[in-house]
Amino acid sequence: MPVQTVKEGDYDGIREEIKKVMKQPGYDDGSAGPVFVRLAWHASGNFSLVESVDPANAGLHHAIAFLIPIQSANPWISHADLWTLAGVTAIETMGGPRIPWQPGRTDYTGAAAAEEHRGQVGDRLPDGAKGADHIRDVFGRMGFSDQASSPPTDPFQEIVALSGAHALGRCHADRSGFDGPWVVNPTRFSNQLMMLPSDMALIEDAKLRPWVEKYAADQDLFFKDFSLAFAKLIELGVDRDDTGFARLVKKAAQEGKPLDKVRVGGGGCPFAGAGSKGREAKL
Repeated sequence: MPVQTVKEGDYDGIREEIKKVMKQPGYDDGSAGPVFVRLAWHASGNFSLVESVDPANAGLHHAIAFLIPIQSANPWISHADLWTLAGVTAIETMGGPRIPWQPGRTDYTGAAAAEEHRGQVGDRLPDGAKGADHIRDVFGRMGFSDQASSPPTDPFQEIVALSGAHALGRCHADRSGFDGPWVVNPTRFSNQLMMLPSDMALIEDAKLRPWVEKYAADQDLFFKDFSLAFAKLIELGVDRDDTGFARLVKKAAQEGKPLDKVRVGGGGCPFAGAGSKGREAKL
């Protein structure tokens, strides 16, 4: 089914177009879903649109190529918005939780502009071959130091929750040095892990292991905490006005509260009332 042009601002329409291009019979396990999640994760984790500078991004050109028809048919959506929306759409389509997402990101014009704004963006991503200290360093730099859904007393919950993205996809020897799908169903979001060295570190570390065990026993808890942590991830480096989600991230940090406990205005759902007017962001 060919990609369609949708009305400017119709992000639900873009979601439907993303679902169309997720079906890729000739790629990996027949789905571009896992690589869309990886694209959103990496684009947000290194704060940059410039994907070629870090070896950890090897293979993401496949995801970008799958999304080009949507971008070409709908040039009004930024790459940063499309890439992150593709990630959250893929997670939900593959059986995972719905991730809070808001538009408004703008793209850098090139590597020089990105470097001027964010500095060098290489070597900022988790290395699947390394252990717990490396994981703490990487996630700590990104600001993942408080719990996502409970009183913020344990700094390791979000680290384990976000590592759950390894439930999806497969490794490729020419990209990471590892090979093959290491879960039962690599296109189904679940509370399994691939068991890369970085995943094994979660089990071997005394402070991270309790959250691994909690999530293994309670998929609903994992889905809830993953949703909040991934929503926070895709807002890294995003500066908005006071009408949207980014305000919640800043407000949560200022108040020392988990994201789902922060309320704006009269209360209600913390992700409600985030209109698109006036927002601008750079990823």
